[in-house]
This record gives sequence, C-alpha cells and structure tokens, in this order.
Amino acid sequence: MRRATLIGTFASLVALAGVIAGCGTTSNSPNPTNSGASPTTGTGALAGSASEKYEMVTFLSGIDYWKGAYKGMQDAAKLFGVTTVYTGASNYDINQEVTVLNQVIAQKPAGILLTCINPDALKPSIDKAISEGIPVVTFDSDSPDSNRYSFLATSNYEAGVIAADTLAKLTGGTGDVAILVTPGQLNLQQRAQGFTDTIKQKYPNMHIVAVENGKENQIQSASVTSAILSAHPNLVGIFGTDANAGVGIATAIKEANKVGKVHIVSFDTDKATLDLVKSGVIDATLAQGTWNMGYWGMQFLFELHHNLLHPVSDWKAAHIPPLPPNVDTGVSVVTKQNVDFYYSN
Repeated sequence: MRRATLIGTFASLVALAGVIAGCGTTSNSPNPTNSGASPTTGTGALAGSASEKYEMVTFLSGIDYWKGAYKGMQDAAKLFGVTTVYTGASNYDINQEVTVLNQVIAQKPAGILLTCINPDALKPSIDKAISEGIPVVTFDSDSPDSNRYSFLATSNYEAGVIAADTLAKLTGGTGDVAILVTPGQLNLQQRAQGFTDTIKQKYPNMHIVAVENGKENQIQSASVTSAILSAHPNLVGIFGTDANAGVGIATAIKEANKVGKVHIVSFDTDKATLDLVKSGVIDATLAQGTWNMGYWGMQFLFELHHNLLHPVSDWKAAHIPPLPPNVDTGVSVVTKQNVDFYYSN
C-alpha cells in the first residue's frame, strides 16, 4: 500500500476547525449499541448541524477493537457539531454486513465510514451509496475496486514485515514457524503476505511450515494451533494476523505447556491480548492507529458532504481524486515492557 503523507493537511484543518467550530459538543456514547445523542451545533464554515448523521458500519460489531476507531470518529464529530451512529453485523457473516450496509444506505446518512469483511461482497453497495450522493470512506479492511473515496488503515503488508522481524528477533532467526490467517479478508491476507515475503527474503534459517485458517475465532484458532503443534513438534513461533487468532494461539500454547518455547506475535490491543502480553504468554502484539482511522475518516466524510474538496465533476473528469486513495495510520510493537501504556488507550 502506498503511504500518503497528510501531516500538514490535518494540522491545518484541525487548527482552523478548532478556531471556527471548537464550541461543538456531542454526547455520543462509545458503546457500540448506543447511537448517541445529537450534539450542539457549532458555528462557522467548518461547522455542521445535529441533523447531519454519519454512520460507522463494521462486522463482529461487539469486539473491543472497533471502540478506538469509533472514539476517534466521535472526537472529530465534536469538532464539527454533527451526529455519529455506530452499527454493524454482530457476526462474522458477509451477507449480514451487506444487509446492514444496505439498511444504512436507505436511511441516507451524510456519510458512511465502513470496514469491509470482504472486498468484493461490499463493492456493489458501496458503489450504490456513492451513486446516490452518500460519501463512503473505508477503514481497516478495504474494498479497493469499489468507488470509495479513501482507505485509512495500517499498511497491512508493512505490518506483516514488522511481525516477521519481531518473531525473527524472538527466535534468533531460525526454526519452524506458522501463520493463522482468515482467507478472503484482504487486510489479514496482506499481513500474512508481508510476513511470508520477509521470512523468505531475510531469514533463510526460518521456515513457514503451516498456514492455517483461524476464522477470526478464538476456539477455532486454539484448535488449529493444537493441530499445528502436534504436526510440527519443533515449532518455535507463530503469527496470528488478528486478535482472536492471537488469543486462541495463546490458549493452545498454554495447554501444551510451551509458553516461552513457542513465541507468539499477535495483532491489536484488546484487553484479552494485552493481559496475555503482560503475563508473558504472547511475546508481542502490533497496535494499530485505530483512533486515527475514525478521526481522519470523519474529517474526510465531512469535507466530502460539504463539498470542501474538488467538485466531483472536476476530479472525475481530470482523474484527480479529492482525497488520497490510501492513508497509512501506522503501527507500533507492544511488549511486556510497554504494555501498560496501551491499557489507557
């Protein structure tokens, strides 16, 4: 994924918005089941109104991971004096998220911030929203062939590179390793690809002996890991491309009495993962800039809704998109040494 440098743009926008619309407030709850109350409308060129409703749509909507992104969206909404709503598919179900997204589109919100369970399944609905004048920005997991305006996320391939380097450091750059990844989910596949390429290119004494489907489910991931351990008794490390995989891997490693013998690199900073890092079962996890995804995504949607960027006809005719198509929101490595900081985020 191409990295987009937006520091100057965001700094100037935040500074200007802080002066013009700083008085806007909102009482939206970070609880995913709460749509939030209407905010007090601010004043000025960058102030919206409480009647403007921007929706975040996710899958596995009850997990902690999305809370950081929605908090960022809410914080940006306060700046503009607009309303936000959180909704999504409660299960890991492609059809369910498509249904939820179509229901949201029918309500004609001012904009949609969407994470895609599958890049192809969500494309028709995204394109439908855009054709009806509803801006869509994706985050965390993309639908790159759709007409979405921008995608905000960790550069998942680069995150996979960092995961490989981290596991290599833990294992001394030698031994058998494995990956748990959910097929069909683009962001997880990109992480696995970055990991795989780095192991092959940089660490000739490390060998990937298994790539299995954790189905983003802790029980499934634990079961798959147990099978990997049985088939590969010399395994020294395993990479879980999502938080549920990491927790499931940790469960199997503990049951096999191999804590410290089989090193784990996981993803994300939900409390269960952080607790396992703190106790030393998971050696490291990668923290994404989830708040940035929500905050910048809300800014993008507001700008699009208020036509503060290039007029649609202009940029389409000139093939100059009004927003950077990809924005890297960053990643950092969380270990036992710095894990306490992430509990407060």
